[in-house]
Amino acid sequence: MYKMILADDEEDVREGLLQLIDWGSLGFQVMDTAENGKEAVELVEKHLPDIVVTDIQMPFMNGLELSEWIRETYPAMKIIILTGFEEFEYAQKAIRLGIDEYVLKPFSSAELAAVLGKVKAQIDEERAEKENVQLLTEHYRKNLPILQSLFLSSLVSRRLPKAEIREKSKSYGLNLDGQGYLISALRIDSVQLPEEAVREPGTSLSLRETQDTQLQLFAVLNIASELVGRDHPGNQVFIHHDEIVLLRVFDSAISPDDEGIAARTLQLLEEIRFSVERFLKLTVTIGVGSIRTDIGEVFASYQEAQRALDYRLVLGSGKVIWIQDVEARQLVPFTFDEVKEKELIRVLKVGSDEELEELLEKLFSGLLDSRISYQDYQVYLLMMFTAIVKASQEVHADMDKLFGESSLFLGQMSKLKHAAEAKDWFTKICLTLKHSIASERQTSYNRLVEEAKAYIQAHYGESDISIAKVCKQLHISTGYFSGIFKKETKTTFVNYLMGVRMEAARHLLRTTDLKSFEIAERVGFADPNYFSFCFRKKFGISPKEYRNGAGGL
Repeated sequence: MYKMILADDEEDVREGLLQLIDWGSLGFQVMDTAENGKEAVELVEKHLPDIVVTDIQMPFMNGLELSEWIRETYPAMKIIILTGFEEFEYAQKAIRLGIDEYVLKPFSSAELAAVLGKVKAQIDEERAEKENVQLLTEHYRKNLPILQSLFLSSLVSRRLPKAEIREKSKSYGLNLDGQGYLISALRIDSVQLPEEAVREPGTSLSLRETQDTQLQLFAVLNIASELVGRDHPGNQVFIHHDEIVLLRVFDSAISPDDEGIAARTLQLLEEIRFSVERFLKLTVTIGVGSIRTDIGEVFASYQEAQRALDYRLVLGSGKVIWIQDVEARQLVPFTFDEVKEKELIRVLKVGSDEELEELLEKLFSGLLDSRISYQDYQVYLLMMFTAIVKASQEVHADMDKLFGESSLFLGQMSKLKHAAEAKDWFTKICLTLKHSIASERQTSYNRLVEEAKAYIQAHYGESDISIAKVCKQLHISTGYFSGIFKKETKTTFVNYLMGVRMEAARHLLRTTDLKSFEIAERVGFADPNYFSFCFRKKFGISPKEYRNGAGGL
């Protein structure tokens, strides 16, 4: 069943199409209808439909402006234009925009159904091409450059000498010469399938249903390679440890804090995430490291991408998570050479109390059963203590405030004579630190949302205020901010801004003699008609009726 949005300013047309056409039998589900282009934009963002059917002539934003926005934002989305003979020039522009189909008014339900059938067949063909397991398997065997992939995997696994990197890059036909490097890691989210799925005889498994992880990875690799290669020919995409790794190479000299580079990278990754979900019916979480100016530091950017992925347990899966959004940049690259140390720090930052207690039980079980020397015992505890200090530094926790002066802290540790005693002591301080990290993170979320609300209150009268503008002011990415804002306020940024503007408009209508168009301008609406439309949609009456006391608002 493909999702569809229907946009037409004539209510009888919308209702007629809904009633006259059996959408389910055609393979479509009408998610919602819009009466103007701006409303259609909101519905597209909300439902991410496969097809948008739109009239050309609509208020506030016409069908061609809507189509142009869709092509720029969601290039794979299908568009069907409804047009008349008198709108032929518009139809010509529609063709230049790459509109998939158009239907000439007046039309019958059968004619529209036939056009929808053609578009559905096109989508079916595109998806079949992406999901055909046999073709993917053959393509995988013929085209995967194994030597390149092994070398690129070694590049993100450990620090390699520059001479070795140059030599192997040349041998394997890779051009890694650049002024900056950035690693992103894509991890396929687990799929929950129905316990008793009924399959028709003769049908094959879809990519989502197959248990072949490597085939799923290769399908994601194909999509990522196409989009990343289009962005820059020197970029590399490869499979490493059941993940897709993206290495971006920048030609010009850049700063590690270059916001433009970061913004373009995050936009590219969001496009990859959307395409994987659209074509493969799989979701991915993407962790992004920081920009490095030395090819030898690529492995450090990869480690940061891994740390960012750990935060999916807190922020949720199916997102792009940039390490600089969730942790402060480290001046000295932090590497986890020991598996135990890496796992302890991960659980301290994003794990549950139960995970922490289980991990400490595991870490100390060897001590309880072993006969190591007292010196080795002290070294073991010191390594654990060092991991806790590192975790505290990464989140800027005040060690002295949490556990007392460092000298006293080390003195307490030196008095631990038995592994069981040490486990109880470490459990106590680790739980204290973990709770402090979780509390500080929530406080940070609250502070971020309050700052955004304050900015909206101060600037809602500006017609060009947007989530991108707010995020630029707060120095964070839009993907990270939108998730936090919705989680904390239980609404989207667009709805919250509209609510602030509407409340401000009500206040001005009650307390001033300003005309409706003047109030519209003061609360951030460039179009007075659209202001009236939104006011009526919000409160059920027009601004004039409200001022005259209608509705008792």
